[in-house]
Amino acid sequence: METKKRGDLIINGFGSSNGGQFNQVIVNGKGTVNSDIDCEKFECSGTGTVNGNIVSQSAKISGNGKVNGSIESQYLSIDGSAKVANNLIVKKLNIAGKAYVGGKIKSDELKLRGKITVEEDCEAEVIKAESQFTIGGLLNADLVDITIFANCKAKEIGGQTILIKQKSSLLRLFKGFIPTQLETELIEGDKIEIENTKAGMVRGNHVSIGPNCIIDVVEHSGELLMAENTVVREIRKV
Repeated sequence: METKKRGDLIINGFGSSNGGQFNQVIVNGKGTVNSDIDCEKFECSGTGTVNGNIVSQSAKISGNGKVNGSIESQYLSIDGSAKVANNLIVKKLNIAGKAYVGGKIKSDELKLRGKITVEEDCEAEVIKAESQFTIGGLLNADLVDITIFANCKAKEIGGQTILIKQKSSLLRLFKGFIPTQLETELIEGDKIEIENTKAGMVRGNHVSIGPNCIIDVVEHSGELLMAENTVVREIRKV
């Protein structure tokens, strides 16, 4: 197989470039890349726009990044603000700032902090979230571990183990002013432990409904535990 040595693409200040194959792509200041990028390392620490797709081994957006396509990477960290028009296909994904994804997220390990919007499904082997999020489709993983401290929504949540809990901090003092409930149509898994959740249906084997929940229907095949200060309108043992 023929191999070619890749150069670097570095944009400092104001500038633009065509895409291509590179070793490193680094955007500082305000830069635009006008087609697809295939690189070992992508980094945006300023205001960057990519009018195409990014394929990389590692990527980091610590400034303000906009990708009018998809990102495929082994590792991606978003510490600033990112807007991705299509999909994020990333083996290890860490979002700690503000992110918008117009398509889906598919990952092995997904850590969410900050504020995240995903228009379609969000799928991983492990999802750990301590964030404010809106998921337009299914939030699904073997382990879904969510700590809520602001309003969260997902159309459906599925997994082997699903844990939803309220953040324990000084934010509790202001919960009259800050919405701290997760809303979803369906939660389905084997082991489910939830609190501060509003759901249409909760379906599982071992189910624990903690405080401040409003659930229309609970279906369980194993153990069911319920807190006193919670509302479950219908219970079905299957």
